[in-house]
Amino acid sequence: MLAIIGRPNVGKSTLFNRLVGKKLALVDDRPGVTRDRREGEAELIGMKFRVMDTAGYEDDDPASLPGRMRAQTEAAVAGADAALFVFDARAGLNPLDEEIARWLRTSDTPIILVANKAEGKAGDAGINEAYALGLGDPIQLSAEHGEGMVELFDAMRPHLEDNFDPGEPLEALGDDEQGPLKLAIVGRPNAGKSTLINRILGEERLITGPEAGITRDSISIDWLWEHDGQSREVRLIDTAGMRKRARVQDKLEKLSVADALHSIDFAEVVVLLLDSTKGLELQDLKIADRVLEEGRALVIALNKWDVAEDGSKLYQGVRAALEEGLAQVKGVPLLTLSGATGKGIDTLLAAAFETRDAWSKRITTGQLNRWLERALEANPPPAPKGKRIKLRYATQANTRPPSFVVFGTRVDELPESYRRYLINGLRRELGLGAVPVRLTLRAPKNPFDKKSGD
Repeated sequence: MLAIIGRPNVGKSTLFNRLVGKKLALVDDRPGVTRDRREGEAELIGMKFRVMDTAGYEDDDPASLPGRMRAQTEAAVAGADAALFVFDARAGLNPLDEEIARWLRTSDTPIILVANKAEGKAGDAGINEAYALGLGDPIQLSAEHGEGMVELFDAMRPHLEDNFDPGEPLEALGDDEQGPLKLAIVGRPNAGKSTLINRILGEERLITGPEAGITRDSISIDWLWEHDGQSREVRLIDTAGMRKRARVQDKLEKLSVADALHSIDFAEVVVLLLDSTKGLELQDLKIADRVLEEGRALVIALNKWDVAEDGSKLYQGVRAALEEGLAQVKGVPLLTLSGATGKGIDTLLAAAFETRDAWSKRITTGQLNRWLERALEANPPPAPKGKRIKLRYATQANTRPPSFVVFGTRVDELPESYRRYLINGLRRELGLGAVPVRLTLRAPKNPFDKKSGD
């Protein structure tokens, strides 16, 4: 359990909504909107956990309403695995922030200091002040725009990873209900994203034209794919074109790009649409890399194939560039289609559903450990300084994306090359294909040794 605390109106509920992926908590500029503790199932970059939004901490009589709200907040912190102490970086610290910090320093609960509203440079002074609270380095983020979430994930992970106990039934950790395929279409401006979606829907649902950047908001449309006598639900998400960051100057375009990135976070499969008349550019690789970092399944499609020149040479060139530029995931599906004529659309949707199946796959513990045994026999771990690294067993911690934990001794000395060997083996032998795979190495805790080593 993760608790979010702080004085009123610092953005706690906005951060809560960001983590749960829904607007469950009311958000308003007026302080004191949240009164009761609100819990939700959250996910951040593939790590799932429960999160609790709390009332703004106020210094009032215990019998008053603010006082009773404060008691609820104190109870939430006491029962949490970790707590996020949120302050407003733009407003800076005030005496109530300092009082909350004094209370938290006496708590046994790990505290992560969060500087919210830190976009731009307006929060720099408040961030510098925060070091005096004695709660470590502040994590700089914008809950409203989704900036800084990777850094927040890194800070939270040591405190929440242990929630996945391999001795407990793992089925409860994954969400096997597929529901509609959440399919986001992303790419550079004028790659034909809106035209493609209009062709899929069979109607002019979205505005299109030769001008780049027509789409500003991410538009979500529910649709039924009728194919081979089956009806399958799809939620199509059109996004704004994403140019190189240095070229994005207009405030509205910045918000549009932020919205597109936000859509990636909540998609299951992301289609990166390339313009066949322009080929693959560095910006395309950056977008693809962002999708994979967020743990989303990726499919790449060459659009405008009906007007492409020397298609075979173009396809082979793009494939080679992807293999080199996306070294962390080999074999990402690369398809050709035409949003103008509709050719290749059914193939694209079939590939998207197949990719989601791999992304959602759960592997039994027995099957996983038989694979690990074969992998170790074929290529044993190295022995730094003559001491063998022992990998004992593996378990699947989560799906969407597939996430695994391998337990052993001296795992901190295992080279990155061997870790990649294990990930590639998981993909190849257990049918995970070219989806992101998370692999955590962990030494089992020894109750008789505080070093938690061998």
